[in-house]
Amino acid sequence: MSEEDLDAPTVFTKMVGERIRAIRKQRRWSLGELEAQSNNEFKASVVGAYERGERAISVPRLEGLARLLGVPVDQLLPTSIERVSDSRGTSAPVKLRIDVAKLSTFEGAEFKMLERYLRMLQVKRQDFNGKVITVRSDDWRAIAVMLDCEVDQVGERLGALDLLFVPPAAQ
Repeated sequence: MSEEDLDAPTVFTKMVGERIRAIRKQRRWSLGELEAQSNNEFKASVVGAYERGERAISVPRLEGLARLLGVPVDQLLPTSIERVSDSRGTSAPVKLRIDVAKLSTFEGAEFKMLERYLRMLQVKRQDFNGKVITVRSDDWRAIAVMLDCEVDQVGERLGALDLLFVPPAAQ
């Protein structure tokens, strides 16, 4: 792979950049502070380019950045559930639309807990339609625990329970 290929933005590169930015912000570091913490090993302008997805990061640099941020390398990579291929082979984030109204008719502790969690997300996002909520990949881990399944099986499990919202025009 040439240096030119490393600079070509891809959806995956952008997703890695989003993860880097999110973890840096969790540390409450500005780009300048990150540069200072790294003793100028990671220049603010370069890390900013990584975060915007304008520049791909090499594996050794990713490992060094993970070490600096105090996280395992895999925390800087998008998980498989965050990506789905389209017909051109590119990737996009996966979002699921859950029918909360239908969920409220289910019996069982796991379903009541899931309903409370989704209602909490609605309040947090100020999304008060009350019938459907779009859950992001960040929410999948918690949902997997409630449904007693693997994170990458959340969509399948919700589909099997007929809890995925399908707009009337698409039915």
